[in-house]
Amino acid sequence: MNGMASPRAPDVPPGTRAVVLLSGGLDSATCLAWARARGFDCVTLGVDYGQRHRVELEAARRVARALGAGDHREVAVDLRAIGGSALTAGIEVPRDRDATTMAGRIPVTYVPARNTVLLGLALGLAETIAARDIVAGMNAVDFSGYPDCRPEFVRAFEALARVATRAGAEGGSFTVHTPLMRLDKADIIRLGISLGVDYSLTHSCYDPAADGAACGRCDACLLRARGFRAAGAPDPTRYAGTPPAE
Repeated sequence: MNGMASPRAPDVPPGTRAVVLLSGGLDSATCLAWARARGFDCVTLGVDYGQRHRVELEAARRVARALGAGDHREVAVDLRAIGGSALTAGIEVPRDRDATTMAGRIPVTYVPARNTVLLGLALGLAETIAARDIVAGMNAVDFSGYPDCRPEFVRAFEALARVATRAGAEGGSFTVHTPLMRLDKADIIRLGISLGVDYSLTHSCYDPAADGAACGRCDACLLRARGFRAAGAPDPTRYAGTPPAE
């Protein structure tokens, strides 16, 4: 496996709070389970940014309840006013791309500065509740080429947090934990299963049907389906049509 993280990492001191960015997808659900296994007292944050797959917000609520988050918050920041992405504007979501194509240039599903905005909101919440830990699902292995999923972005944001907050000005620091950064999708699924994640509660599809069923053809669906196959685990996703083929 590709650097599989241990599900039993050393415990944090009792009462240590962490803000977990929770989209309702496979990766963020695994991050919440990881943080809970570490012993963090988790406050989860879902963001309604005007995404076309807003069904993921309800998935985030389900996951937060199931995995024992102490509190779940939601913030609305309508990025449709900026546009520029197939997830927030009238741009067609790419379908049926193979792994080679996904590894090419940044796709139109990239939302300009989204992870900067999401981490900024998480940072504000963390400072408000006296947390110094943020957990996020960025991944540099099985992803669609987004620049804000890379380790250098995360380290740069930590540096920003030290100079952009009262806590930082008073000598404090923030850690952005990205436990999935070096795992492929199959290893993420294996980790989540070992931590008791029920992936039937999650949602990944970028272009779901009106009833929330996954399209089975967008990048998110294809990566998810390939991950379950590679992990040798049943795919609990409800698809609108035929499940993605190899």
